[in-house]
Amino acid sequence: MHMKLISRPLYLSRLNDLIDTPDIKIITGIRRSGKSKLLDAFAKHILSVDPTANIISIDLTKIRYEGLKDYHALNDYIEQNYRDGIKNYLMIDEVQLCENFELTIISLHSEEKYDIYLTGSNAFLLSSDLATMFTGRYLEIHIYPFSFAEYCTYFDVKDDYDNQFDRYVRMGGLAGSYPYKNDSDKSKYIREVYETILIRDLVDKYRLGSSITLRKVAEYLMDNVSNISSSRNISNALTDSGLDSNYKTVGNYIGYLCHAFVFYEAGRYDVRGKEYLRSLSKYYLSDTGIRFAVLGKSNLDWGRMLENIVYIELLRRDYDVYIGKLYQKEIDFVAMRGGEKIYIQVSEDITNKDTFKREVAPLLQIRDAYPKVLLARTHHEETDYEGISILDIPRWLLNFSPSKF
Repeated sequence: MHMKLISRPLYLSRLNDLIDTPDIKIITGIRRSGKSKLLDAFAKHILSVDPTANIISIDLTKIRYEGLKDYHALNDYIEQNYRDGIKNYLMIDEVQLCENFELTIISLHSEEKYDIYLTGSNAFLLSSDLATMFTGRYLEIHIYPFSFAEYCTYFDVKDDYDNQFDRYVRMGGLAGSYPYKNDSDKSKYIREVYETILIRDLVDKYRLGSSITLRKVAEYLMDNVSNISSSRNISNALTDSGLDSNYKTVGNYIGYLCHAFVFYEAGRYDVRGKEYLRSLSKYYLSDTGIRFAVLGKSNLDWGRMLENIVYIELLRRDYDVYIGKLYQKEIDFVAMRGGEKIYIQVSEDITNKDTFKREVAPLLQIRDAYPKVLLARTHHEETDYEGISILDIPRWLLNFSPSKF
């Protein structure tokens, strides 16, 4: 089955900016988010700019590279394919399939002859492991499932954005599901990706024995996207449902799920005190399609799915994102990037006056001059209310809004 490929300029330009930097570049992201395809596209881009470049490209999932799963053999193959007098790029896909690969990579990196790019399964390339393996020598380029804009490019959507957005919320951005014709096959594909992460990346790596508790923790977090969650209240809920668990185990399992990029943790920020708070995080799914594929439509809160999509999009746009606390009120997101700070509320429907007032109330209480935004399904162009920009979510996702943000 051939998958249609689309350009992903956001990530290509990020990689392009890193050419010739001395770091080992490592592409991370949830399984099936397009890491290998991105590496292929980047290799083509390099050759289009510099046709003389020597790209040593190795995909360790392919049988022809089977012999390179020993780190000495990997090293010898790379050194044999080095060419003097021109730029040499080394690109290895699924690098963890070579045992002790880091010994080869560190050795090659110290020679300063190669510009090195790696991808791998998240279970073996966790940020914590990378920091230990390549202390200070690497840069992570993190990629996400398809955004709504990428979805529209893939399906060649030119209008009817509102209905298409509803479809995107349900289908998500794991583009490997896109070629399937019916929804049950799409969901089956996503469930299989999810199962692989749970079993191969987590249960096997951490020797958990059984996947039951891990599954229940993941499903609890999916069901409670955008609700404040703690290990203790999840553990209590699991115990109430008859599953033996304790908050330390639950805390570890949440950590594993975040390491594999199934979930992202959003900490809290005190807007008035300008400080980060240590307790009571929220967790967002890397992709809303997983929620629909695993849990179906039961207990679905559409508004929380929209909040999830906004959160991931802010990460995609390179913001650090926190949950804002202002006195007793909560602001959905405080997004920071460099010197920028933006306060954001997300709502499904603000046609009701009371809902609208409730959503803008916390924003109106903020006393500083940073931009304030209400993102909702308005189905209209951008408007303004007492200095708050009111933007339609799909239009914002497609960058149709004149706001800089």
